[in-house]
Amino acid sequence: MTRLRLTFLVPALMLGACTAGTNYVPPSTTAIQAGKFVRAGDADAAAPVARWWEELGDPVLTGLIDKGLREAPGVAAAEARVRQARAGLSGARADRLPALGLSATYIRADLPDQALGNSSGSIELFNVGFDARWEADLWGGKHRAVEKARAQAEALAARLADAQVSLSAEIARTYVLLRMREASLALIDQRHDSEARIVELTRQRVARGTVGAQAGEAALIQRQRTESEQSALAAEIAVLRDGLAVLTGSTPGTLDDLADAAIPLPPASVAVGDPAAMLARRPDVRAAERQLAAAHAQIGIEEARRFPQVSLLGLVGIGGTSASDLFDSSQVLTAALPRLSWNFLDFGRTRAAVRGAQAGRDAALAEHDAAVLGALQDAEASLVRFGAARTALGQSADIAKHAARMAALQNQRADAGTIARGEALEARRQAIDAQLAEADKRAGVTLAFVALVKSLGLGWDGAKP
Repeated sequence: MTRLRLTFLVPALMLGACTAGTNYVPPSTTAIQAGKFVRAGDADAAAPVARWWEELGDPVLTGLIDKGLREAPGVAAAEARVRQARAGLSGARADRLPALGLSATYIRADLPDQALGNSSGSIELFNVGFDARWEADLWGGKHRAVEKARAQAEALAARLADAQVSLSAEIARTYVLLRMREASLALIDQRHDSEARIVELTRQRVARGTVGAQAGEAALIQRQRTESEQSALAAEIAVLRDGLAVLTGSTPGTLDDLADAAIPLPPASVAVGDPAAMLARRPDVRAAERQLAAAHAQIGIEEARRFPQVSLLGLVGIGGTSASDLFDSSQVLTAALPRLSWNFLDFGRTRAAVRGAQAGRDAALAEHDAAVLGALQDAEASLVRFGAARTALGQSADIAKHAARMAALQNQRADAGTIARGEALEARRQAIDAQLAEADKRAGVTLAFVALVKSLGLGWDGAKP
């Protein structure tokens, strides 16, 4: 009869169970994500690509980013944390199921005579058995715990994606700075050659008395400044190469033999999509939303503790006072032990825990809203800077073109003998300075592009964690 009652009790408990707390509903951002970006200008509204670095058309950069995403320690650590969280999720799911155990016991006791009602005070007990333990999830506390573990695992998966976004952007930024410094050093080497010739010509003119000694000193100072720039650029190039190596999971010095290359430029048309897609894609916003879901589930966990808890313990064993009893079916022992517990008087502890969980949910909601607004501001600011950088590059390219034309004309005049060779060399030095400014603006456009794609949440595969 007891077994029959327990057989009907378990389904009744499962059918009668309910889930404490309210079901989670993601916050809506429809009111602030409609339409296109405010600062998009003539940017392409098509969906951007995740592997944005391939649009720069630099196979060396593509290889470095791919290597970094595979081997960088920061990404590996984030991946490990995701695996750890998913293991916790599996544990939370398993906690809803019965736990089965196997035990074997041997007891020998020497007691005072007559303690067992006979003259011998010795006893031996042999037992082998199974036990099953299960706590019925009547109020959905374990169900909410699974929801919380799942949301936390998904938040860490979003953090992994965020690490990938940041790493790809940082590798590209460092690479562009390296190429810009290399281009600058090559131009400054050319300028140094011109300044060395200016120093020599000025020295000859001072010796002839056509100019004062101060002209010679000024030429020497300019050359020495350039030599100082050369040393600083060479050191910075070495630092950037080592930084790039570490970002890709290699030791400093690994990229010392990296060949020089031009500064990569973004495509003429850059796809940025729309705010709704950006918010759905940005890993930091996704992580904040998943943390909000976890905080919401915690309320249900605390609510479930306010109600009675039912647990079941079942035992099946066989044994007796001799080893042969382990094989005697008449010595089988079975027991079922239902248990009801309820902390109905805890002086407000559970109610306080619920209020604390609700405050945690409110804080997570505010953090999510802040992440959404920050993402929108980041994207809009990046669009403005990218547009300004492209305009500045166009202007700088025009200046460099005019300076090069002026240098060519001055060189022709010097060849014809209408001006001194030093004036032509000075025009050449100014043209090189204009080329240096253009190289800086060229790198500035690509760096602004990198900042833009980072603000759009690009750099990971886009699949939901």
